[in-house]
Amino acid sequence: MATRVIRRPPTADELMETRASETMEEMYVNMGPQHPSTHGVLRLLLKLDGEIVLDVWPYIGYLHRCHEKIGENREYIQIIPYTDRLDYLASMYNNFGYVHAVEKLAGVTPPERAEYMRVILGELQRIASHLIWLGTFGLDLGNFTIFMWCFREREMVLDLFEQVSGQRLNYSFFRIGGMPMDFPEGWIGDCKAFLEWFKPRLKEYDRLSTDNIIWQKRTQGVGVLTQEDARAYGVSGPMLRGSGIKWDLRRNDPYSIYDRFDFDIPVGERGDVWDRFWVRRRELEESIKIVEQGLRDIPPGPIMAKVATAIKPPVGHIYSRVESPRGELGDYIVSDGSKRPYRYKVRSPAYVNLSAISAMLPGCLVADAVAVLGSIDIVLGEVDR
Repeated sequence: MATRVIRRPPTADELMETRASETMEEMYVNMGPQHPSTHGVLRLLLKLDGEIVLDVWPYIGYLHRCHEKIGENREYIQIIPYTDRLDYLASMYNNFGYVHAVEKLAGVTPPERAEYMRVILGELQRIASHLIWLGTFGLDLGNFTIFMWCFREREMVLDLFEQVSGQRLNYSFFRIGGMPMDFPEGWIGDCKAFLEWFKPRLKEYDRLSTDNIIWQKRTQGVGVLTQEDARAYGVSGPMLRGSGIKWDLRRNDPYSIYDRFDFDIPVGERGDVWDRFWVRRRELEESIKIVEQGLRDIPPGPIMAKVATAIKPPVGHIYSRVESPRGELGDYIVSDGSKRPYRYKVRSPAYVNLSAISAMLPGCLVADAVAVLGSIDIVLGEVDR
């Protein structure tokens, strides 16, 4: 396994000394934080030789929110709304990961129906997250139509979430021990109708992306992340699977009731931008399969276990992980037996995956920087947790 080398960015004095010894073509350029593709909260320092990227250093911290320290000063149940604000494009899965960790620590088992509800909502959230990624990634590449089409279907998913929770972005819907409310009357039928509408749309997306020669040339062979580098940097999710490593926590380390579902794990071949796109595109189909099986098999019964109003897990610690749309989302909690966690740490997949840009971008053109960055699918609220 390759050794990961931590490289600090050059200081201002070092930049001046380096420039004096370099050719006139070599320069340092800031991409962001004002650049549209960096969303105002990420700065990439690029070292260029003409149009070729020689090196890159990501600067983060523009959106820091002290999530973990806030969590250590809140009761366990009070932390749930804060998890929504991490990966705010996959809030349901943030809820899922956190309550699952606390339940393992406290020895709480949710009812069967609640587990099915979690999987169904979690996979719908994966669909919504991948849709907003595909739409904005297409926009980064100059494809405005796919942006509009993906947001059209994402709005339908948010309609389903609104029917269930009353919210469209930050849901705070999961509870330690189960779920607060059951699906409303008619919701399962509405969900099935959405899936039937959505499945033919994937072929429409392919006409604008997979079958588009411009899309192919902008993504194929660009920003390669080898299997060796993927392991060395600890990337996960579609980033890891795009490099050809078949690792998905839903299958390799099953949690909740994912071991009851039949679905495939898409993987890439070369680890380039195209493979990372294609893995997410195929995961849309697999999430549809999981939701359909969940809707078919969901049992009747209670949705909430009997838990104390003030949750006090026994003294101990737990690391629990789930497969969020961006990769391995981990929660490490240390309990001292009180109503608040003594220590609370979140392993953000977006934070780890972003670090691998220094292995993917050198050798690419400046114009490729947007495509490579977009293929990582970062959410800065999670990076700057």
